Amino acid sequence: MNTTHSFPDALIVLALVGALVAWWYFRSRERERRMQIIHQERLIAMEKGFPLPELPLEPVKAPEDPRELLIHGVAWVAMGLGGMLAMGLTGMNFDGTPLWPLPMPLLLFGVGLMWGNSLGNRRSR
Repeated sequence: MNTTHSFPDALIVLALVGALVAWWYFRSRERERRMQIIHQERLIAMEKGFPLPELPLEPVKAPEDPRELLIHGVAWVAMGLGGMLAMGLTGMNFDGTPLWPLPMPLLLFGVGLMWGNSLGNRRSR
């Protein structure tokens, strides 16, 4: 299998990597700015003799919907089953190898999310 990659292909990969690095950079700058504000507040509290509050490392965000994992799991299972069904019914092959198992990771990911949801519901009861 001889594949050649063109310059536009390299630009697409470079743009995606650049976007990922920029996202990481801005996220870390936001975290650094928040820690500086907390540090200044703690210094002012120490100067005035107030007791220091606990240092919050990361804000913990509760899921808005407790069924969020279940909803995502059902969507992933549907995509996996739909892909497997589409590839199986169309008879897609690559050098004689059937391609219908390719969407299996989507299906298994969805099953894992639904399983995680059921385990979380058992623990909360």
